[in-house]
Amino acid sequence: MSDLPYSTAVLRLAAEANGAGRLPPPRRSHTENNPVCGDRVTVDLRLTGATIEAVAHETKACVLAQASASILGAALAGHTTEELAAGRQAVAAMLLGGPVPGGEFAKFGVLADVARHAARHRCVLLPLDAALKAAAEPGSQGT
Repeated sequence: MSDLPYSTAVLRLAAEANGAGRLPPPRRSHTENNPVCGDRVTVDLRLTGATIEAVAHETKACVLAQASASILGAALAGHTTEELAAGRQAVAAMLLGGPVPGGEFAKFGVLADVARHAARHRCVLLPLDAALKAAAEPGSQGT
């Protein structure tokens, strides 16, 4: 049996799939792939200035990436792209043994046990990276 951290909370988040789907245009969008395991996450954002008004994701990935995308889908709207970048840094630090992030990103704490599995860190970070790159994509909406 695997010792991967597939707790009930992680499985529940993956099943909830908060924010699953696609946003209609105009939107900012980016797809991130993990060539090691085949995970693929597309994140769509609607921005007004630096504020994320709406988020959606299409996730074809492992349970860890699905749970991460679900947390992001539930928590990201209403936050700024700067907060997203800080949240990504905090989650990455948690995966290296640091503290659980604060605020809306505290929900990533259910994935803290992934720290023991360095090869799976990318799974957790994939939706965050896709969201950051989507925010940076040129678009016809807000600047």
